Amino acid sequence: MRLITPVFGLVLGLGLGSAIAQEQAAPNPAGSGEERIIKSHGISLFGEPKLPADYTHLPYVNPEAPKGGELSQHGIGNFDSYNPFTFRGRATAPSIMMLERVMEDVYDDPLSQYCLICETLEYPESRDWVIFNLRPEAKFSDGTPLTAEDVRFSFELLRDYGFSSYRQAIQQMVQSVEVLDDHRIKFTFMPDYPRRDVISQVGGQIVFSRKDFEDNARDIEQTSNKPFLGSGPYVFDSADFGKSITMRRNPDYWGKDLPINQGRHNYDKLRFEYFGDYDAAFEAFKAGVYTFRSEPSEQHWATRYDFPAFQSGQVVKEEIPDGNIASGDAWVFNLRRDKFQDVRVREAIGLMFNFEWSNQALFYGMNSRVDSFWPNSDLKAVGKPSEAELALLEPLKDQLPPGVLTEDAVLPPVSGDRQLDRRNLRKAAALLDEAGWTTGEDGMRRNAAGQTLKVQFLDFNQSFDRIANPFIQNLRALGVDASLDRVDPSEMETRKRSHDFDIVRDSLGNGYAIGGGTAQAFGSEDSNDVFNPMGLADPAVDALIEIGSNAQNEQENRVAISALDRVLRALRFWVPQWYRTNYTFAYYDMYEHPKDLPLLSAGVTDFWWVNPEKEAALKKAGALR
Repeated sequence: MRLITPVFGLVLGLGLGSAIAQEQAAPNPAGSGEERIIKSHGISLFGEPKLPADYTHLPYVNPEAPKGGELSQHGIGNFDSYNPFTFRGRATAPSIMMLERVMEDVYDDPLSQYCLICETLEYPESRDWVIFNLRPEAKFSDGTPLTAEDVRFSFELLRDYGFSSYRQAIQQMVQSVEVLDDHRIKFTFMPDYPRRDVISQVGGQIVFSRKDFEDNARDIEQTSNKPFLGSGPYVFDSADFGKSITMRRNPDYWGKDLPINQGRHNYDKLRFEYFGDYDAAFEAFKAGVYTFRSEPSEQHWATRYDFPAFQSGQVVKEEIPDGNIASGDAWVFNLRRDKFQDVRVREAIGLMFNFEWSNQALFYGMNSRVDSFWPNSDLKAVGKPSEAELALLEPLKDQLPPGVLTEDAVLPPVSGDRQLDRRNLRKAAALLDEAGWTTGEDGMRRNAAGQTLKVQFLDFNQSFDRIANPFIQNLRALGVDASLDRVDPSEMETRKRSHDFDIVRDSLGNGYAIGGGTAQAFGSEDSNDVFNPMGLADPAVDALIEIGSNAQNEQENRVAISALDRVLRALRFWVPQWYRTNYTFAYYDMYEHPKDLPLLSAGVTDFWWVNPEKEAALKKAGALR
């Protein structure tokens, strides 16, 4: 999995291992003498990937899955661009569906990648460089060949004009890129850059068509109403710009017979319909406007599946265990603002969110509390630090928040069964008093300058009002001048990018290794980047990110993650929200999937399929539009 990504910021971590398919000895271009060269079909962060070089298909797919039919889903808001590589505009998620990467992630092994556009990769044990041997048959959907020049062009484009955090990381990592011939490209890495993840990072690169960019005079820094040309299994089909977009399977896709693609990309069409809010989207689903719904609302899931299509069995519900590290959803403080510099203020605000009441009154008991930056995993910090963690933390003791070395890892507060928990209210009041925010005659908290403690929640989703408003009511009972500023999606994006907010919802979850994505989200160098919404700049966090990025085995990786999680939680720059341990899907009863789904994804758009007999029956009954 990609450690650094130029698209939408946070990603799961992945790195490097041996994965030896073939070996040969060759001179080391970076120095004198002989060095063993590893030639492989894949790569893993620690050790070797699970699949041998002669695998026939991924273990979690049905290689005999039928092709055909359509998967249609919903989105909220709208879009005004097909270019997600710029902060300008609001791009639709399928904008990159036609683009492929040199190497492919898999869903049953979070630490491995396998060749896709490349046939093999070669690298020395020093990991000073890598050569990707590209598949000669690879081509773009217009029939033009995909060559090493396209890979270099894509790398240089994103290195020079991609998101700032991505540019900085790549420029520090890669010393040079050399096209050896039409199907071989070599990346040489900076002498002092950590070696563990570098090959996976460049292997996870998206590949554009250089000819497409030149013919269409594309500017990666500007919005675009023209979809990209890609090499992937799906191509752009049609759109009602801003409202819907449809992708279609390319029958001439160059990679359809590769082992890594067997049993995948089964739909003839993928359609995405956009709606103004969740209620409008739900009504459209009931009417058969689209056919597959990942249900975001606990209230809908528990109370509103009583419409005729569901009662007749035409629509079914399915809960599937979700083994992913949870997304780390939270309300995030903007640490760039003076009023949030005091950790006591942040802790006091966090005490006023009553998860236990919300879960019963609003979520129908379906959710678990986010309690870590690695929630729903065994990587999170637990209890007091272990000896191995202390070995990392004690050298940083002068930079750590109080209690990190001696106390249990910080957990979210527990509240009672009433919306306003009086015990937590008293704790929060004491914290604000200590921080100099005292209560005036009008009941509002003010500092020594007479300014009220004004806190504004920024959001675009009206369905979230019923969750945010009780939190705001509790804060006002504390004397905080709290309010909700609900804006349209475009203004939301603009204000997040310009850091124009007090508190905003975001996802701060992590991957299975510390790497570039972790630095993007929490590192000081990216504290003014949109991927670090809180503006965190902390030397101890930076040091632990560096330590974790250099972990050379699973044990070192786990210790570094636990130590970093412990410090991040102690900084209290978030109010953690909740997650579900299951996917909640509702769909018209024509979709099927393998019995044993992988750990990291339900794979709905990837390896599910349409049962043609069931589809025909639904059409005959008039259930589908």
